[in-house]
Amino acid sequence: MKPLTFACAALAAAMAVSCGQPVKKSFDGPAYLDESLPVEERVEDALSRMTTEEKVALTHAQSKFSSAGVPRLGIPEVWCTDGPHGIRAEVLWDEWDQAGWTSDSCTAFPALTALAASWDPSLAGLYGTVIGEEARYRKKDVLLGPGVNIYRTPLNGRNFEYMGEDPFLAATMVVPYVQGVQRNNVAACVKHYALNNQETARFFTNVTVDDRTLYEIYLPAFKAAVDGGAWAIMGSYNLYKGQWNCHNQYLLNDILKGEWGFDGVVISDWGGVHDTDQAITNGLDMEFGSWTNGLTMGKTNAYDSYFLANPYLERIRSGQVGTTELDDKARRILRLIFRTSMNPEHKTGRFTSPEHYAAARKIGAEGIVLLKNDGGILPLRGAKKILVVGENAIKMMTVGGGSSSLKAQHEVSPLDGLREALPGVEVVYERGYVGDAGGEYNGVSTGQDLSEKRSAAQLIADAVKAAQGADYVIYIGGLNKSDYQDAEGNDRQQYGLPYGQDAVIEALAAAHSKLVVVNISGNAVAMPWVSRVPAIVQDWYLGSEAGHSLADVLTGAVNPSGKLPFTFPVALEDGPVKTPEQFPGLPGDKTWESSFGSVPILEETYSEGIYVGYRWFEAKQVAPLFPFGYGLSYTTFAYGDPKVSKTVTTDGSVTVSVPVTNTGAVAGAEVVQFYVADPESSVDRPVKELKGFDKVFLQPGETKTVSVQLTRESLSFFDAAKHAWVAEPGRFDVLVGASSADIRGSVSFELK
Repeated sequence: MKPLTFACAALAAAMAVSCGQPVKKSFDGPAYLDESLPVEERVEDALSRMTTEEKVALTHAQSKFSSAGVPRLGIPEVWCTDGPHGIRAEVLWDEWDQAGWTSDSCTAFPALTALAASWDPSLAGLYGTVIGEEARYRKKDVLLGPGVNIYRTPLNGRNFEYMGEDPFLAATMVVPYVQGVQRNNVAACVKHYALNNQETARFFTNVTVDDRTLYEIYLPAFKAAVDGGAWAIMGSYNLYKGQWNCHNQYLLNDILKGEWGFDGVVISDWGGVHDTDQAITNGLDMEFGSWTNGLTMGKTNAYDSYFLANPYLERIRSGQVGTTELDDKARRILRLIFRTSMNPEHKTGRFTSPEHYAAARKIGAEGIVLLKNDGGILPLRGAKKILVVGENAIKMMTVGGGSSSLKAQHEVSPLDGLREALPGVEVVYERGYVGDAGGEYNGVSTGQDLSEKRSAAQLIADAVKAAQGADYVIYIGGLNKSDYQDAEGNDRQQYGLPYGQDAVIEALAAAHSKLVVVNISGNAVAMPWVSRVPAIVQDWYLGSEAGHSLADVLTGAVNPSGKLPFTFPVALEDGPVKTPEQFPGLPGDKTWESSFGSVPILEETYSEGIYVGYRWFEAKQVAPLFPFGYGLSYTTFAYGDPKVSKTVTTDGSVTVSVPVTNTGAVAGAEVVQFYVADPESSVDRPVKELKGFDKVFLQPGETKTVSVQLTRESLSFFDAAKHAWVAEPGRFDVLVGASSADIRGSVSFELK
């Protein structure tokens, strides 16, 4: 009855305010409802009032996207939503089918590859803030994102959801995103922890990786998110050390909750739990999406059969397990609730506002990367007629790709964006190729009719003919979010462009001297025609404002400043992952007894170790197609001589600075990158590693000094034998440049 008493008291207080009477500030209700108290006091008070059954109910789902609260105590349910690029449309309580709402069409934001390509932490903060506002408006407590798994191979179908190949870049970008989301009383659930770098056999692949590689490459972004205050972490589907990562002793208890002191909740990926005993003891807090006891995915009323539901209660009642772990889980979940829906700030959020669309447009434009611009044919100027070719110029990309698929309120296509930006120019269109004529995912349809009767040869012939008399030809192709491309559940089957696009590009290159190729993808692709195309633009899945963002860059309304967050190899075999043992793994001697039958566990070895991305290409002296950190501008930048602070502090930190001047005629931004090399190390180390960057905007002729602080952590490697980070005394070189392959200067210092 106390919560009811409190509710009456609150109503009386509200009435007193309306009557102009002073409000009594004393509080005689349960402490957990007193919002003026510290969260930990509220948690402990609520925990002390709960039954074992109520605690267990907190730990597992009650619907597809929610878990139970404690109605008796007035503690609300927890509601999750898929991200990380927008708020997923509502589905039915028990099923994946659409709920049929008319008010759940969201703002679609750019994919996280685009955000990473901006190299701008302030934009990451903006992104988190606006998507957090949309989640709060829809009354969601947990946003399932962002994703920070490392780009290990360009075949990973889910790379478009992540932040690139470098742990420092991902770690730097994830923190402001998380903090922006959580300003809205919404928990960011950082995923997928950890070593989840493929979609092939994702439920039954056991990863073998050494501790140094784990700590140096695959954990830093997660640790940064935890240090930055993340309230939730999602476990991954795969196994590590023979245990599923949603209940993994080493990853969850030893590292996450032990070494890092994480005080939030560990949420399973949907269907990622496989064992009650391990779920109890190995660090999992909340179970979602399971199909247990032979039930299949999507079965209704299966929640009592979840691993952390009745099976957990039965073990407690029989004395097989105690309640120490249960209290820890419940405590963490209550902490989550008091940080979100029962947070005293009571944020209300905003949805599909003009400000959100403006943010999406800005983030998208700043993430676009200009890869080639021979003769300065971009930006577009003086054109009377432009031919646009390619299915991706018209195909909606917000629908599809897996759990990040969205029901967007609107999506501006590249073709429409160009036509709007160039009102006095004749912009004509040719299909060029047929990729995926479909446009439906999980009950959401684009409504587009992309059927086509012309043959591939006729499509090319028509495009070449239409190029006659055009001042520019803009080819807009790449990948899409269909299966076996950029999509959850399946990896890519080829590195080259699908649907015969190379033939279309070759024909257009032969037919017109001013060809601009725009590649829309979340992954690197082969470009055998690179020497015959004067201008190449790397575009991404940019969401609702995709066409506006691209048009802003192509027309010069925005000077491109994006830099690649991952390396483009010339050929797949040039990269570090090239054997079946490395990807996707080989069948081992263990099996998974699932509802699908007996499935062999694949054994996958990360034998490339720390040599991922540019680290590999530099160590092996293999030239990439385009290097990590690369991107051109419509202006030029000159770097002065870098300098290091004269003294090295006792904690090993130094400040490195370099003057940068805009030497061109156009205002623009440059991403200044700082790499550290340790030429005298006792262990094998990469040629250099990114340890700092800053994005600086300069007017023509303007000079600014860019500085970063390098700490002892910036100089360290992980010593697995000592299980510690080690910075050895001696010389360190700091290389400053415009990409990993374009070093403009260097400076050295001694660590005593």
